[in-house]
Amino acid sequence: MRHILFAFALVLFASQAFGQQVVIRNPEIQQLVQQVNADSLKKYTEKLASFHSRHTLNTDAKNGMIAAQNYVKAKFTEFATKSKGRMTANIEEFVVPGDGRRIVADAKVGNVIARLPGTNPNDPRIIVVSGHLDSRNKDVMDAAGAAPGANDDGSGVALVLELARILASTEFPATLLFVAFTGEEQGLKGATYLADKAKAESWKIEAVLNNDIVGNSSSSETNISNNTVMRVFSETIPLAEDERGAALRRSINSDNDSPSRQLARYIKELGERYVDQMEVKLIYRNDRFLRGGDQTPFMRNGFTAVRMSEMNENFLYQHENVRVENGIQYGDLPEFMDFEYLRKVAAVNLAAAASLGQSAGMPQEVKIDVRGLTNSSTLSWKAPIHGNPKGYYVLMRETSSSMWEKKFYTEATQLKLPYSKDNYFFAVQSVSEHGTESLPVIPTPLSR
Repeated sequence: MRHILFAFALVLFASQAFGQQVVIRNPEIQQLVQQVNADSLKKYTEKLASFHSRHTLNTDAKNGMIAAQNYVKAKFTEFATKSKGRMTANIEEFVVPGDGRRIVADAKVGNVIARLPGTNPNDPRIIVVSGHLDSRNKDVMDAAGAAPGANDDGSGVALVLELARILASTEFPATLLFVAFTGEEQGLKGATYLADKAKAESWKIEAVLNNDIVGNSSSSETNISNNTVMRVFSETIPLAEDERGAALRRSINSDNDSPSRQLARYIKELGERYVDQMEVKLIYRNDRFLRGGDQTPFMRNGFTAVRMSEMNENFLYQHENVRVENGIQYGDLPEFMDFEYLRKVAAVNLAAAASLGQSAGMPQEVKIDVRGLTNSSTLSWKAPIHGNPKGYYVLMRETSSSMWEKKFYTEATQLKLPYSKDNYFFAVQSVSEHGTESLPVIPTPLSR
């Protein structure tokens, strides 16, 4: 009897212990995440801030936007040496027509892009990691005045450079695109150009991870200082939604399940899985009030995109001229940044981007059977078009919950669960042979 009681106690202890969250990290992804370096991020940011102005319309080839573009391209090219010739870098120039507002006359500008092709030539998926290279001071039309732009958005470009450095030598089936956009402050010009091009050429962009103002951890006014929290903004109702999509959304009440919202949840789960002391806050908005970001043109074109941003913003250092006034230093300078915080935000990006690149792609034709009155739920789906998954997760959450709460693993393409389809939301994601998950896909009703 004593042995039986002792065994029961062990089982009870184990059940209590394993009732807690179990974190399983893919060793390959974890090894990549650990390479993100705060000193490297600081070096990139300080170099970007050293250019007198990175204003989109600044034509100074030695100390302005052109010089900054050449610097970013040179770093991409340097990192490409580790890719065995796979990664390429270029400045893609285009002309922005004068609009009489923030573009006075037709202007030739350029995005700096590094492309790391996927190893599967039959897999067209593209993962975009981006930030914007241009900067500004208080006057958005001042192309000559000093505009260091350390945090807005030198931090985002530094993050893009760091991910390109680490991932250049990796081999994923999907293609990774690292982009430093131009013209964000002048009206999202660089992102609009690339998003329009991607739509016109039918690119299969699976996710856009846009990073804008991600390097500061202390706020103005409230004086909050916290380097353990970041934000992910995602749209609720898709900007590109048509009437058919709207009718489906209303019928299944999926207002909180847009593709961008699924990507945001994915980033939160993966980021918190791999990055210690970092909480990813889901913000159910496309962006902040009075502001915008380079994710928006992609969403307008029907692509899945989100914006990453710091949690606590300091408006003394954003869109301000560099000056001391009443004993207070203004201006977007590197000295006001937290590079350990930027390291963690970059690591969250890397965990998500690498997992997406290594995944087998999203399952297709995901359905939930609603043909009868039952207290169970039957889901079915087809394999991803290009990948070769080992299995699938069926995700489940209560309708009032923001995050998925349960995962059911199966190697089949159908699963019946003893949970009422009326009481829960579901989704399905593939699991690759490496154990990495795809983006989730919510089911549409199978009614006939």
